Amino acid sequence: MQPSDNESPRSFSALRIFFTGFAMGIADLIPGVSGGTMAFILGIYDQLLAAIKSFNLRLVQLIFRGRLREGLAQIPFGFLIPLGLGLGVAILSMARVMRYLLENQPVYLFSFFFGLIVASIIAVGVTVRWAPGTALALVLGSVAAYLIVGLVPLSMPNDPLTLFLSGMVAIMAMILPGISGSFILLILGQYAYVLNAVSEFNLLAILPVALGAVIGLLGFARVLSWLLKYYHHLIVAVLVGFMVGSLRKIWPWKEVIETMIDRHGDVVPIRERNILPDFAGGEVWLALVLAIVGFVLLSFIDHLQTGANPIFSRLLGRRTPKPVVES
Repeated sequence: MQPSDNESPRSFSALRIFFTGFAMGIADLIPGVSGGTMAFILGIYDQLLAAIKSFNLRLVQLIFRGRLREGLAQIPFGFLIPLGLGLGVAILSMARVMRYLLENQPVYLFSFFFGLIVASIIAVGVTVRWAPGTALALVLGSVAAYLIVGLVPLSMPNDPLTLFLSGMVAIMAMILPGISGSFILLILGQYAYVLNAVSEFNLLAILPVALGAVIGLLGFARVLSWLLKYYHHLIVAVLVGFMVGSLRKIWPWKEVIETMIDRHGDVVPIRERNILPDFAGGEVWLALVLAIVGFVLLSFIDHLQTGANPIFSRLLGRRTPKPVVES
């Protein structure tokens, strides 16, 4: 979870940062699931924003003045390298697996992530200082996310400029808990194209998206960091609302009500509605088990980190978390 106002960000081992990046990468491959949620709940959100902000004008000035070593010293490579490796390994190794699960086992996949997100909402929600203003922020964030995830995907070209702009917008969403960068790509009609490009290592498609993502990330991280610094509880309440609203997209059982023919001649759904499952079938019970597994897993990880998860605190008692020393 996010540190409170009076706490400094905690330091984690490279191995833990790697697996956090791996979890973020897997989450970002699923439309409706945010890698930002993983960073937020696994306790590296402040460090992530601070690391992004280290790429600033001062760094450029130092490099042009020939003071490369001094410039590079301000970049937290001990954090960014294992995080980036985790993200990269997850995306490159799991893109085809996630595509298979999305196409063949979407109910089970989204059930697991539904449990993760519900646990995240509870774990992060208890850190907010609730008042009428933060409650209103929660409602507004929930409504905004609910409407965004209900948008109909657009039909857009896959030219470099469109890919660049799509990457810029998607990365802004990707670092926000509850708003999925993958789903933004889906709305913009680029998700399947980009996922195939990654799985096939098509650099002509990957590079424009990556460049747009870098530019969007460097700018938006500064705005978000400033908001969290001066309006911490209000912004966290909005982010919790984003996670609440995103549950509309992650609900496992859906009915297709509108389709379209894509440029490959395949029939793809463009509008769906959530429905209740068939409780007489066996699928719903396995899906429920997976949702519970996701819920318990996330809650347990949060309790290991903070010692104050609201679920496990009741079961195991509250404890004072041990300091973690970066290796």
